[in-house]
Amino acid sequence: MAALLARPWTVLLLCLSGSLILVSVSATNNDKSPKLPSNFQLITTPKFGRRDVLITCVDDKKKQTCAATCPNRCRNKCVGICPSCKTYCLCDLFPGMACGDPRFTGADGNIFYFHGKKDQDFCILSDSDLHINAHFIGKHNPEKSRDFTWIQALGIIFGNNHRLYVGVEKTVTWDDDVDRIVITFDGECIEIPTETKAEWVPVTVPSLFITRTSDTNGIMVELRGIFTITANAVPITKEESEIHNYGVTPDDSLAHIDLSFKFHSLSEDVHGVLGQTYRPDYVNKLDVRKKMPLMTGAASYSSSSIFATDCTVSRFRGKTEIAMVTKKADN
Repeated sequence: MAALLARPWTVLLLCLSGSLILVSVSATNNDKSPKLPSNFQLITTPKFGRRDVLITCVDDKKKQTCAATCPNRCRNKCVGICPSCKTYCLCDLFPGMACGDPRFTGADGNIFYFHGKKDQDFCILSDSDLHINAHFIGKHNPEKSRDFTWIQALGIIFGNNHRLYVGVEKTVTWDDDVDRIVITFDGECIEIPTETKAEWVPVTVPSLFITRTSDTNGIMVELRGIFTITANAVPITKEESEIHNYGVTPDDSLAHIDLSFKFHSLSEDVHGVLGQTYRPDYVNKLDVRKKMPLMTGAASYSSSSIFATDCTVSRFRGKTEIAMVTKKADN
C-alpha cells in the first residue's frame, strides 16, 4: 500500500459460535469519535421467549443487576452500557461497520445511510491497490421515492487484479443451520468446511486467510497487512419487516450481509462511500442531527458490475504484488 493512514480507532468484531465478542477498542486522546465505556456487556437475546436479558454491571464499588432489552432495529444483538443498562446497536458505535438498510459508521465515528439502488453495484472503498464494491438488493417502496436496500455481496479487487467474491445465496426460507455464504476467488468456487475456525488459504496468495467465525453464515477475511473483513449472513424476518414497514412477502429473498471493516494501511487519496471517511482531509458535510443522515450522490459511486473499477471516484491502479505474509498477526 501507499502512505499509511493511521486511524485513531482499531476495532475488530468476531462472531464465535453465534456469540459476538468485542476484541479490541482503542482511541487516541484527541479522537472525536464516540468512546465505549469500559464497563459494558455484549448481549445476545434468546431466539424465543422474553427479549429482556439480565446483565450484571460490575465496578470498583458494587455490583448492579438489571434487565436490558436490545433496540428494535438490532433486536438480537446489542451492547449494554453499565451501570445505566442503556443499550445500543453495534452499528451505532464502531467505525467501519455496514449493516441493514445500508447504515455505515464512518472512520470519524459518525453514522450515515447510503441507499443506492437495488440490483446495482456501488464502490464502497477505492484505493490504489484495493477496490471494494457492494451489490445491493432491495424492495421497492411505493410510498417513497427510493427502494429499501441491503448489501447482498462484496466484490474485492486487490494486488495484481485478484478477485474475491463474498455473498449470500438467495433463499426464501431461512434456516440458521444452513450455510448460505458463497465465496469465489479468481473465478473459482471456494468450499470451506462448515465448522467454526475452519480455514482456507490460496496457494497463489498465502497472505489471504478466510476463516469461519461460526459453523454457518459467518466468516472473517484477512489479507495480512491490508484489511480484515467480517461478514455475517442474515435474513429479513417477518418481525423486522413489520417494524420497519419493508413490506416483505413470503416469496421475497432478501438475505444479506452485515459487515465489519478494519483497514491496516490506506493511502491519503482513498475514496468510496465508506473509504472517503478515512481520508485525513475528510470533512463530514452530512447533517448528523438528523435521524437518518443520508449520503447522496449515488452516481459518483456506481460501478458497472461487482468487479468493475469504473466508478467516478475510483482510485484503483492494481498491478501490485501482495507481500507474502503467511503468519497470522496477533489481533
